[in-house]
Amino acid sequence: MKTTRRSMLQAAGAGGVYAALVSIGMLRPGTAEAAAFEQAFKTKGVKATLEALGAAGATQSDKVNLVAPDIAENGAVVPMGIVSELPGTEMMALMIENNPNALAGAYEIMDGMLPEVTMRVKMGQSSDVVALVKADGKFYMATKEVKVTLGGCGG
Repeated sequence: MKTTRRSMLQAAGAGGVYAALVSIGMLRPGTAEAAAFEQAFKTKGVKATLEALGAAGATQSDKVNLVAPDIAENGAVVPMGIVSELPGTEMMALMIENNPNALAGAYEIMDGMLPEVTMRVKMGQSSDVVALVKADGKFYMATKEVKVTLGGCGG
């Protein structure tokens, strides 16, 4: 492969942005690749995903708030959110039981960040949705059933 000036500048720019974000504390070294979550994103079902994340013993908590509609009118775009009231929140993840891959999103929460995340997910059918929070080395979760009226993942 021939290396061009443009490709060298693009590579240098990408590395420079990553280094700058690490130096100001916006990213931790290694978080950009999400290697820790790689296996969890390939699992089927919430139970297997919890095991892959090392959270098999997660307990239900009223300090983990799962923001999701009771009925999603369109499974292709379902707004979801997780809010943690737990001190020392380190990580948040959202799982959808009946999706082909249960893990819809996983986020590391850095010191000083507000422990809230929002996202839009696809849901192929009505399902239980699980919000997982890691705080001070322990795992907590909240569960809610979301009914889908129009297909998302498969139709």
